[in-house]
Amino acid sequence: MSIYDDKPWLARYDEGQPADIAPEYGNALAMFKATVARTPEGNALRYFDGRISFRQLDELTDAFAAGITAEGFQPGERVAIFAQNVPQFVIAQIGSWKAGGIAVSINPMNKERELTELLTDSGATVLVCLQSLHRDVVVKVLPGTAVRTVITTSELDLQTRNDKSVFAGVERIACPGTIDLLELLEQHKGATPPAVELGPDDVAFLTYTSGTTGPPKGAMTTHRNVVFNAQTYRDWIGLGAEDVVLGIAPLFHITGLVGHIAVSLLTGAPLVLMYRLDPALTLDTVEAEGATFTVGSITVYIALMNAPNADKAKLATLTKVYSGGAPIPPSTVQAFQDTFGHYIHNIYGLTETTSPSHAVPFHAVAPVDPDSGALSVGVPVYNTVVRIVDEEGRDLPAGQIGELVTAGPQVVAGYWNKPEETAKALPGGVLHTGDVGYMDEQGWFYIVDRKKDQINVGGYKVWPREVEDVLYEHPSVREAAVVGVPDEYRGETVKAFVSLKGPASTTSEEIIAFAKERMAAYKYPRQVEILDEIPKTVSGKVLRRELRTRG
Repeated sequence: MSIYDDKPWLARYDEGQPADIAPEYGNALAMFKATVARTPEGNALRYFDGRISFRQLDELTDAFAAGITAEGFQPGERVAIFAQNVPQFVIAQIGSWKAGGIAVSINPMNKERELTELLTDSGATVLVCLQSLHRDVVVKVLPGTAVRTVITTSELDLQTRNDKSVFAGVERIACPGTIDLLELLEQHKGATPPAVELGPDDVAFLTYTSGTTGPPKGAMTTHRNVVFNAQTYRDWIGLGAEDVVLGIAPLFHITGLVGHIAVSLLTGAPLVLMYRLDPALTLDTVEAEGATFTVGSITVYIALMNAPNADKAKLATLTKVYSGGAPIPPSTVQAFQDTFGHYIHNIYGLTETTSPSHAVPFHAVAPVDPDSGALSVGVPVYNTVVRIVDEEGRDLPAGQIGELVTAGPQVVAGYWNKPEETAKALPGGVLHTGDVGYMDEQGWFYIVDRKKDQINVGGYKVWPREVEDVLYEHPSVREAAVVGVPDEYRGETVKAFVSLKGPASTTSEEIIAFAKERMAAYKYPRQVEILDEIPKTVSGKVLRRELRTRG
């Protein structure tokens, strides 16, 4: 008996081989253009009371491309986008493609050290950023980078609501030496940028993922990757122009880039943006905009359940709900269903798989592993082959635990300017994920552990080495070791163990404050424990497992 005999939907999703797939469009820009032609007056973006149609988005991105080209931008160069969930992010991304460029998405929580690394590694020549980020971060790092053109914008633009509860403390700021985005768009209004040729294997954007050691790696996400997984979301869930996409995932993250932006560009469904996540505002927005689909971290759904205005009627239209990026406790899925009446479907993927490689089929209920209590992350999506292998790379049978190795049209081309890292993680174009799990006899996959020491903070990936490097900069810290410890809200949080130098005296609170000033909010340790000695093996290797038991 086949494992698919009583599950025809599993059999349907298993059909085909990776090499057989051909995206409907040759690149993500062609995908967008087809939607503009199909529904020019349909809403592309909704931002509070602001509305941008697909025709207007096409015109604005033409103007952006013409504007940066006039500033000397050349095809193949990179445009870094350093912003929250605002329409300008989408304008810059599509506009960079129209100029023949590559978009580089940057987490707006990054501080000077992190931004410097990404600008240096990508070699970005244009930087688009919020005015506040320019004032607080960008001005400190530009010297020494390849950036020639800085374009600034305000989160207050492209809407008139200016709600103080949403934009508390936000004001327009003068940024000398930069170009204002709205002025650039007005100056080049009606212009047509020079024609560019974009192939399916050209890089659409760089999305940075940290390694266990060394600097971050820029995953080269191709246009083929973007188009394929936009189609995966559309066909897997049944999305169309009648849907409304709720943008709760950060746009700089692969989930936001594909599960929000690319899905909207493909289907013609409006994308609703809210600047920053506010649980109460999100509930009101779903009700007001009639949002039907979203994908985001489980921490978002926990926050919605705990919002003061949580009520089933608020999310009545949001019937297509997916979550990825962090493990989902079955109890949380049940609590969300009890609160709002909707089931959260699991989805799993990496930056290197352009969002999903696995998902729970829409309307299906994921099984729970009876031994570990883990909720299944689903089954491989279309034209995707996932193997479970042992340390020698040999295939393991159902039920045995090993590393997930993924092949499919969504697997990225490699890491920007890092051939050795590419060869190690993606030999022959097949991704060795570093995640450990197994497949049951019915074809469901489970993630049960991490191969490395990566910490997953509400869907954001944190590597201990990066945090430890910052802690070592503290004048009183002798040794530092970082682990992930359970956290009811984030799933995991960062905890640091430190020993101090000689007579040095400091407190856990001072060390936390030191790290907070130098790292993105999700990275710095929320807990610090001071020890006389960090436990290590005879060879000097930190005993992280022992530290986790203390945490």
